[in-house]
Amino acid sequence: MAVAPMFNGDALVAELDARRTALGLGWPALAEELTLQSGELREALNDHAVCPGALVRTVRRGTMSCQYALMLLQWLGRAPEDFLIGQRREVGHTRLPAIGRDVRLRWDLPQLYAAVNDQRRERELTWSALAVQFGCTPSRLTNLRTARLADMDLTVRLTQWLGRPAADFVHPATW
Repeated sequence: MAVAPMFNGDALVAELDARRTALGLGWPALAEELTLQSGELREALNDHAVCPGALVRTVRRGTMSCQYALMLLQWLGRAPEDFLIGQRREVGHTRLPAIGRDVRLRWDLPQLYAAVNDQRRERELTWSALAVQFGCTPSRLTNLRTARLADMDLTVRLTQWLGRPAADFVHPATW
């Protein structure tokens, strides 16, 4: 039984594709624009560029990791809450942090885990009981403590359950 609205990856992809088309960009050109968003950081880290093939595969799937989704949301200038399906909670200011090319936005999943764990304890729920509410395994929730990646739907559903904006758990990173 779902306790929070779901993230609509298809709607994010549709908006991404519409904007890409309106700007006359092919997938390789869009991948280059996405790469340039954190171009100085990528250069400093000798990091790889956004792969057009991976971008197209993400578009076809409509689902994505929370970290990958941030890159797309940043390019669109949108917040994760803009792409929720179902009854969403008003959580206040949802705008993602503005950043320069020397950083990239990253979810702080250990911080999200800590907030969920605190709320879980306050509501006197076990991890198993909470997992049932989200239709997932307990390990999908507890793994957030050490994870670098999680799916976007789960992270945004958790922030809604907490009654907090996703932006509370998204920070500029230089690594």
